[in-house]
Amino acid sequence: MEVQTTVWETNRPEETFDLGKRLGEAAKPGDIYCLDGDLGVGKTVFTQGFAAGLAITEPVNSPTFTIVQVYEEGRLPLYHFDVYRIGDPEEMDEIGYEDYFFGNGVSLIEWASLIDELLPENAARILIEKDVEQGFDYRRITVRSSYENIRD
Repeated sequence: MEVQTTVWETNRPEETFDLGKRLGEAAKPGDIYCLDGDLGVGKTVFTQGFAAGLAITEPVNSPTFTIVQVYEEGRLPLYHFDVYRIGDPEEMDEIGYEDYFFGNGVSLIEWASLIDELLPENAARILIEKDVEQGFDYRRITVRSSYENIRD
């Protein structure tokens, strides 16, 4: 399993959305995308694009208080996790995370580093970073993955 790192730079929220959409279009059943970055960096914009790439048309927002939001009307189900408020990774057992991670849909997990020990080794890792010296809307998006379908 060869892991490849790809770095994209975006300068507008629309570009971050479009990158998410491209990755969503390439997603396969069972894929797990781990999304990390500071508050306000664009994780939700990226996720909205990812959902659009799965042909999900309903509004997608961060499921901060529900941990997981399920969207089933796209070409694949999207299991959108926000684990920011998880106090202990064992809380993930209560929602049956394994059914989602190893199901027929795609899991996208915001703040994934908080549950690192639960994540499969082959999960794609996405880090979104700001650099205000490059501009207010500049984002550096680093993707580490062994998934063949997300190479540029």
